[in-house]
Amino acid sequence: MHFVYVLYSLKFDRTYTGMTTEIERRIKEHNNKQNRSTKAYTPWILIHKEGFISRVEARKREKYLKSGNGREYLKIIISKKAPWRN
Repeated sequence: MHFVYVLYSLKFDRTYTGMTTEIERRIKEHNNKQNRSTKAYTPWILIHKEGFISRVEARKREKYLKSGNGREYLKIIISKKAPWRN
């Protein structure tokens, strides 16, 4: 199974959207600063994940979440899961 996930850095009020087949391992890599684009913003918490059978469908969803409309959708999710931001 392929997962699209969204991480949130409370410290920096920043999100990161990615795709993987092993979500727990991937989150640990982000928090252990093994990813160049996320290491400066640790710690990360998982705020959203979706599972897909095909890599193609997961990639489509990842691209959507990184688009303008997708980022607006994520703001709604974050406001529900992180009410301290409002």
